[in-house]
Amino acid sequence: MSGFWKRIAFAFRSFFSILFHADIPEDTAQKVVKTTGPVPQVPAAAEPSGLRLKEDARPGSEASGRAVQMLALLQRDGRLVDFLEEDISVYPDAQLGAAVRTIHEACRQVLDHYVKLEPILNSEENQPVTVQLGFDPAAIKLIGNVAGEPPVRGMLRHKGWRVKEVNLPPLPQDAGRMVVAPAEVELS
Repeated sequence: MSGFWKRIAFAFRSFFSILFHADIPEDTAQKVVKTTGPVPQVPAAAEPSGLRLKEDARPGSEASGRAVQMLALLQRDGRLVDFLEEDISVYPDAQLGAAVRTIHEACRQVLDHYVKLEPILNSEENQPVTVQLGFDPAAIKLIGNVAGEPPVRGMLRHKGWRVKEVNLPPLPQDAGRMVVAPAEVELS
């Protein structure tokens, strides 16, 4: 798999992990984030009031129902699960590019409709920023040569995203809440 497609896979995996677990998978973080010094362990910050990111993840719980619901919306409108489950190594890059464009647009519309996101830092990426004392370590991750106390100055590599608003429809009350996409059987 080319570097571009590996980054696409990391992005999708990280997106869903952040969305459903409020965390980036450890193996993805180790492969993607290049650090030159030890990364300090920081306590998890308090979640914004009214927004609970971590809950019981048992099948049928509110948290798992919401995670499945979001995945179902992305599948219904963007066929995201079909794309991620497909072995894309057999397709030429030009064909994948066309497919990704369609999936990207449809999934973006789902996010725009159901989940309002906002950048954590409004500065331009690859530009200098200052991180002040008392910053939220859940919202700003220091990478590279991490030493000293804030305020610290560094280069913004990713502006980050936070959920501003969630507008999901009510969850179904039946066993169907764990279905991402129903099987389709055409009768003749």
